[in-house]
Amino acid sequence: MAYRNSLKTETLDDLLRIYVNESSLNKSLTQKLRLTSVSTASCERDFSYHNRLKMAYRNSLKTETLDDLLRIYVNESSLNKSLTQKLRLTSEPPPSRHVSTIPSRKLAFFPPFQAPRQVWVENLDTQEEHKLGIIDLHPDVFAADPRIDIIHKNMVWQRNYRYVSYAHTKTRAEVHGGGRKPWPQKGLGKARHGSIRSPLWRGGGVAHGPRSPTPHFYMLPFYVRVRGLTSMLSVKLAQDDLHIVDSLDIPTDDPQYIEGLIESRNWGPSVLIIDNTDVMPRNISAATDEVKHVNLMPVYGLNVYSMLKHDTLVLTMAAVDQLEEKLLFHLNRTDTSIQKKFRLNHHS
Repeated sequence: MAYRNSLKTETLDDLLRIYVNESSLNKSLTQKLRLTSVSTASCERDFSYHNRLKMAYRNSLKTETLDDLLRIYVNESSLNKSLTQKLRLTSEPPPSRHVSTIPSRKLAFFPPFQAPRQVWVENLDTQEEHKLGIIDLHPDVFAADPRIDIIHKNMVWQRNYRYVSYAHTKTRAEVHGGGRKPWPQKGLGKARHGSIRSPLWRGGGVAHGPRSPTPHFYMLPFYVRVRGLTSMLSVKLAQDDLHIVDSLDIPTDDPQYIEGLIESRNWGPSVLIIDNTDVMPRNISAATDEVKHVNLMPVYGLNVYSMLKHDTLVLTMAAVDQLEEKLLFHLNRTDTSIQKKFRLNHHS
């Protein structure tokens, strides 16, 4: 009772506002204030009348009702404080791996009027997908214009430059027989011939036929290969087939773990995993050795044809750094005019 009498009028008004629905009291005042013809004196009279109504209602309340309101008002803060402390003690903090963020990367040769492409960084140590943070990707590498013609040139080049044809035919000199002249030059009325192994004869040699081995090697221009890589990386990212992981560490070397991970995350069915080194972790090397549609590759072997063959491309953060460093260097270099053209005996 002493505490109730010591409370200020504003505090009691707040408590009464919680307890009493004042919409009916405010409705008449709101309607009058919206009218432009209401004078200031009439507004003041309405407000004073409103305050008198609240005071009369407050005085008419029972002592038990005021005590209940005061008890709620006084004990609410202490109860909330104790509950908050108990929740902090009993609740387990979330794993730091799930809430950590990737620090911002300093992108070299960044274009002034483009924004970096942002991609989630995922994990491989559990089959369930967990977002570890967001990484910024350079737009010149992962958001380039997809040149389908350049991608096709790279695909045809990679199919042909390793192909060696072993088709072979014999010339008239290599076919057995045909040493003597079949008939005299004159006197028989026949066409003149000097050998039955001539290309004109059945069973004779072949003129201008294929000779083995015939290599189909040629070198695609350097920047056509560079633009092919940037186009394919951009296409994979635009189609949501590019995934970034923190590392290739998995808890087991069981092939079923990799298959379950790919199925739970809707990757694949064929997956190409790229790291910055050719010495992969033991578990993932042993697990993918039994799964034929999952392949590991170092970053220096990444090519257009392999990205086309696989549905999903998985890059580690270290591979992203090295890939951007190499491609941005060649995209922004200024000494290409003085470089020598490619030759097969380039070492000499």
